[in-house]
Order: sequence, then structure tokens, then C-alpha cells
Amino acid sequence: MKYFRRLRSNMNTQPFLDEIESLPEAWSLSIGRQKKIKVQREAEAIPLRGLVKSKINGRKRFDVHESRFTTTSRHFVGACAFLKAFAKEQKAELGRAKIVRLMPGRRVYPHIDRGAYYRPRDRYHLILQSPTGSYLKSGDEEVRMREGELWWFDNKQVHEAFNDGGAARIHLIFDMLPLSRYGEVYGQDVPARWPVGG
Repeated sequence: MKYFRRLRSNMNTQPFLDEIESLPEAWSLSIGRQKKIKVQREAEAIPLRGLVKSKINGRKRFDVHESRFTTTSRHFVGACAFLKAFAKEQKAELGRAKIVRLMPGRRVYPHIDRGAYYRPRDRYHLILQSPTGSYLKSGDEEVRMREGELWWFDNKQVHEAFNDGGAARIHLIFDMLPLSRYGEVYGQDVPARWPVGG
């Protein structure tokens, strides 16, 4: 497959789900994505890392590279620790991250993630909950991701998702910038003290 790569299987996702269950109101704290991004209107999200608004400076949101942990992220210690550790392991800068829930019968409509932010970054999905598996299509390839699996996929292709199961589908979705692409984004060498997850 060109557009999908399974990196891990059989990960214990229960600690992440316990964190989500401990703060059920988190799903309603940030609904801008549903309102502003038409293809995402049926997906609920808990942002763990978002763009740095002060860095917009007239740019479109999808052209802003800088990101930070959100105030809500402090309630998701395990999820954030995993993101930092995985970024360090992969020798990458952590980008935006969110926990996304797709209820039964809901979908993410076909789209491409465009812009200066997305172009150099890799997209990952950690499947936290999906009893019958999560359907995802990218380009002309389709997969069914299972609970406890970590996947890389190419979000620069037309992609879409659909929850055809009977329970909520919950993924931890995040982006990373490999150090090998750092110079093309920031126009300088990687700092000597690399701020993993920063």
C-alpha cells in the first residue's frame, strides 16, 4: 500500500479512554471545527494541540506551522505523554493533535489537507475505540483500522472516513514534522536542544 502504513498493533488504549471518560464535557468545549470545516461537520473533537493564534499574522490557519498544547490537554496526561514519547522516538516535531469521535452513521467527507502546515508533516491515527474497525479511504486505497493500532496515512490524497459500526469511533489524530524536513519549514538547522513536543 502507498497511502497507509500500520506501525503498531495491540496497544493498550484503555488508559486513554479512561481519561476521555473522566471529562465527558470536553467534547463540547471546542466546536469551531464542526462549524467552520464543512467536511468535518459530523466529527466531534477534543483539541490537545492547536495552532498558535498569535502566529497567524494574516496567514490562513492551514499555513500556520507553530502549535502548542491546549489548556484542555492538561486533563489528558497519558495521551500527551504518548505524543511526546512517539515524537522523540520518531525524531520529529509534534504538530497539532486531537481526539476525534465519529458517532455511528457519521462521516468525514472526502477532502485533501492542503496548505503550508500540512505539506511537510506526516499524519497518524491511533485507534482508541472502534469495535468493528474504522473504515478510512485515501486515494484509491481502503483500510479497516482496528482498536490498538497506530497508523500513518497520506492525508495529501483525497481521503474520507465513515463509521459503519454501532458504537462511537474514537481516534487520537496527530501530525509530526520529521527533523529531515525542519529546514524547509523554518529555514534553519535543527536547534541543538531539540524541544520535542514543545
